[in-house]
Amino acid sequence: MKGIKIEPEIDLQIDLNVSSYIPDEYIQDANQKIEIYQNIALCKNEQDIQNVIDEIIDRFGNMPKELENLIAIARIKYLAKQLKVTKIANSKIESNKTVNTKTTSAKTAVVFTFEPNKFELDLNELVKKYGNKIKFSAGIKPMITLQVESQSERQILNDVTEFLKF
Repeated sequence: MKGIKIEPEIDLQIDLNVSSYIPDEYIQDANQKIEIYQNIALCKNEQDIQNVIDEIIDRFGNMPKELENLIAIARIKYLAKQLKVTKIANSKIESNKTVNTKTTSAKTAVVFTFEPNKFELDLNELVKKYGNKIKFSAGIKPMITLQVESQSERQILNDVTEFLKF
């Protein structure tokens, strides 16, 4: 071999509280469903995603919300791999704590865990854009926690996608 360094594929875990699947009512045939799942899994860029969306709509009509979420996760996956993210997971942030009156409320957050020694984001720019909505944890595996404003599935996916496009 001629000294071409091949980067190993990042093993990315996504654990977001969103419904993401192909409903049986939308595609009944198991073989067709498997084919669509495979096509989505093979997406490596935005063009691949657009091609899969076009194919799905041409063959089966307008997509249900769950399938749109699945495609949004495929988009998140390729964006996250570019930034060396190894895990994206929902988390709860406790806020408005009052000890005696028990006024605790939890906000939703998403935690991005990065590959060790591969963190390449500009923290100053992140703070300028997100302010106190992000928290950075240094360590062997750096993490950024992003507070999301809404608990709607679509908004969580949009917030995660926008963060990864930074």
